[in-house]
Amino acid sequence: MAEKLTVATTSLAGCFGCHMSFLDIDERILALAEVARFDRSPLTDIKHCRDRVDLGLVEGGVCNAENVHTLREFRRHCRILVAVGACAINGGLPTLRNPIALEECLQEAYRDGIGVENPQIPDDVELPLLLDKVHPIHEVVRVDYSLPGCPPSADVIWAFLSDLAAGREPSLPRELIHYD
Repeated sequence: MAEKLTVATTSLAGCFGCHMSFLDIDERILALAEVARFDRSPLTDIKHCRDRVDLGLVEGGVCNAENVHTLREFRRHCRILVAVGACAINGGLPTLRNPIALEECLQEAYRDGIGVENPQIPDDVELPLLLDKVHPIHEVVRVDYSLPGCPPSADVIWAFLSDLAAGREPSLPRELIHYD
């Protein structure tokens, strides 16, 4: 029997919707488990990749120093890295703050916004330092593949993983990734 494909995932600045699509492959996860071993993922409670993994799936953009650190560490462990979903590919909805100065965003959210009580901008040392802009992951690390969508459908993720597990170059038919 061929060695199993090792799969790991991580989430940065996003909504976890791409991980939900991954889990939405439903009973096909059992077929995937026949050919893949899960490292860091929503199926395990592993916080850091144990060793080198074959495939790393990243959802979410990069909005703070912790995201940068997590992404660079994750990339070092992954032979193949995949940007999953709009946030990882182009920054997604979190980039809506990019045209506005960070200080202005913080003022609106924590001091001047409607319904704000006890106005103060958080400055706890435990909070990760925000970046001035939200970035797609390819601006921080090398990305090998991208799975489009917000989130990509379970069928897109399944087709991609099936191709890789079978040793084929991933090919997503147009009917899986068109949005018109």
